[in-house]
Amino acid sequence: MSNKTTDYVVGLDIGTTKIAVLIGRKNEHGKLEILGMGKAPSPGVSRGVVTRVTPTVEAIKEAVRQAEEKSELTVREVNVGIAGQHIRSIQHRGVKIRDSYEDEITEKDVEALRRDMYKLVMQPGEKIIEVIPQEYIVDNEQGIVDPVGMSGGRLEANFHLIIAQVAAVKNIVKCVEKAGLKPLEITLEPLASAEAVLHEDEKEAGVALVDIGGGTTDLAIFQENIIRHSAVIPFGGNVISEDIKEGCSIIRKQAELLKLKFGSTLASENLENEIISIPGLRGRTPKEISVKNLAHIIEARMTEIIEQVYYEIRNSGFEHKLIAGIVVTGGGSQLKHVTQLFEFTAGMDARIGYPAEHLAAGTEEITSPTFSTGVGLVLKGYDFLEYQERLENAGKKQEEKIIEPQLVTSLENNESPLEMEGELEDENLNFEERHIDRRGSLLSRFLERAKIYLEGDE
Repeated sequence: MSNKTTDYVVGLDIGTTKIAVLIGRKNEHGKLEILGMGKAPSPGVSRGVVTRVTPTVEAIKEAVRQAEEKSELTVREVNVGIAGQHIRSIQHRGVKIRDSYEDEITEKDVEALRRDMYKLVMQPGEKIIEVIPQEYIVDNEQGIVDPVGMSGGRLEANFHLIIAQVAAVKNIVKCVEKAGLKPLEITLEPLASAEAVLHEDEKEAGVALVDIGGGTTDLAIFQENIIRHSAVIPFGGNVISEDIKEGCSIIRKQAELLKLKFGSTLASENLENEIISIPGLRGRTPKEISVKNLAHIIEARMTEIIEQVYYEIRNSGFEHKLIAGIVVTGGGSQLKHVTQLFEFTAGMDARIGYPAEHLAAGTEEITSPTFSTGVGLVLKGYDFLEYQERLENAGKKQEEKIIEPQLVTSLENNESPLEMEGELEDENLNFEERHIDRRGSLLSRFLERAKIYLEGDE
């Protein structure tokens, strides 16, 4: 993610409808400045999965070229987002028994416990792509957020594991590498979107983030600042466009334009006499479509997506713990009345999530919900860099503490290691001399008794 320096971070969002590259840098106030942005259509991606490598590589190159031109920077390393219906998540507890109760728990201990989770055996063709700690337990003391600095012999943690198909991950990595880039970290897209649009108070109270993309709808549930559940639903905005195409008997391009300009998720909010006229194909007569009928088509499919989301929320067990309700983001959230439909179907408060909170002034172009994932990937990139820096600092401190015990003893007594070595040699010599003396005294006593015995016989 760092490119020559850690001055800027690059996020690469490989979506079903578009591939976006964002180059960002944090200013002195901690806000994110977008230095460059590029986007290109992604004809090689279907429902979050790469289905054609060459078109995807070309789209990545085009998006990178645009971002480099605007920022006048060179992109070499990127933080990549992943989604798709193959993604699933599980909870798992890890345990580490430490050598000493007295020594403080370090960043290295915590990282070793996290790394152990990657060794878990998954189903054939699956791998763990991300391990997220939820809470730590030190000597049966639960609810610890950060155990570093504490003392204890038994370190445990509950982890949220993100699992993906190996082939899908390899195809994404292959596309990024063929585009001349190095993928530093692969992040689940709903977690990146959550980083961009959710406030800490919402994560604390309990919130469900719903990212409606082109090919998939991603869900992430937070409560007490902990990721509790994540899921990917294989329906998105493209399915709605397909329904409009079939229902209105028009071509795909016209269906997409209709959805963007006149699309509404509540048919009851539209008038009967509102009519849209679409030019006919190759000189044919124009086609007239009712806005209300269009809304009926969109509402039916969107209701199905929301019901799937609600099913996942209910299965997570946090249905009644989400005080902050639902935050909707992504391209699909720009449809009219989408929050009202969410509130009506799921029975929870809903709002649209914009990535504007973490952005500095002058980046109005990126405040659309369609760029939530891209902005989140840049923010996640900074988190990754900070975590790596903490690990390096912890390693240096550990090395400073490791000193030879003999050297410590000699320094405490103001003796050099050479003097101490000489004393040890003297002690060994004295021991050998005492051993020889002891053997000599035993032999002389034996000879003396033998002499007395023989004289007595005479």
